[in-house]
Amino acid sequence: MAFPSSSIRAASSTVHPTYLSLHLPNSHHASSRPSNTNHDNSYKCVKSPKIVRRSLFSLPASFLLLHVSSSLAIDDTNTPSTSAVDTTITDRIFMDFSVCPSYFRSDRPLGAELSSCPDSEPLGRVVFGLYGRLLPVTAANFKATCTAAAYRGTLVHKLLQGQFFAAGRQGSRRDKGEVQPPSGLVRNSETVNPKAFKLRHARPGTLSLCLGENDDDDDIKLNPNYHNVEFLVTTGPGPCPELDGQNIVFGTVLEGMDVITSIATIPTYKPAERIRLFNDFAQLIGDERAQTARAMWDRPLKTVYISDCGELKVTKKYLSPPSLP
Repeated sequence: MAFPSSSIRAASSTVHPTYLSLHLPNSHHASSRPSNTNHDNSYKCVKSPKIVRRSLFSLPASFLLLHVSSSLAIDDTNTPSTSAVDTTITDRIFMDFSVCPSYFRSDRPLGAELSSCPDSEPLGRVVFGLYGRLLPVTAANFKATCTAAAYRGTLVHKLLQGQFFAAGRQGSRRDKGEVQPPSGLVRNSETVNPKAFKLRHARPGTLSLCLGENDDDDDIKLNPNYHNVEFLVTTGPGPCPELDGQNIVFGTVLEGMDVITSIATIPTYKPAERIRLFNDFAQLIGDERAQTARAMWDRPLKTVYISDCGELKVTKKYLSPPSLP
């Protein structure tokens, strides 16, 4: 006696996928083998590709989810994992940010440093925590530059609203807010170590060493005493994935995120579209003046600078919260 089609569909919906591939018409399983009285007709039903296709669509949802999750797990092996990264805060560094309204005044003394601005307007203090165990050289150089007061009087020379601001451009012009690194800094070999780029710019307040966004002149970079001291701080509100893999995340903001937000609201210089196109053409033909002009883009229209900096002692090392990148 032949099985009704509804019975076959019901039976196929309960068969596990492995049974579906192993129990062919020659199988001796009692639940799938047809009776001997009508062997030919039952054989045709079991062999029918239509029944097999229906049984595939009736697979349990848990099996489909397991298959999808396993595929995602395989693809996820190419993405860096930060679960095992040691983000212990080993050092605390403070920076006081201020605005100098008289920086562009004609009566400003020639060569006067920003740190001696007579009408300074404080914005507030920011406290950074450094990942000294993960990036010991980068953290040590940043700490040494702060404790030597080399960052004092440094200009915030770039601000991309909604993304980050950069400071610490190296150079010999202290009156222009440039940094002269102190002696004794170690050559940073972590800038060529792939493991140093594991952390991402995933949240506001991320402290990162400028490499891909570095604006230091090529002549300065060729100096044998050159050190990477330029840094950036993400301002939010969202992540900055375009910075990942190019700049080294070595710390985070512990206090003073309101100061970072206030800096991010300062308007910046935006060239007209015609000037941008002309600059792109000049850079294409190798005009060196194009890079000099481009350095003026995205500069804050207010003179924001680091009025003071130094180290705050850490009495007890502690792990950064899990939400940190």
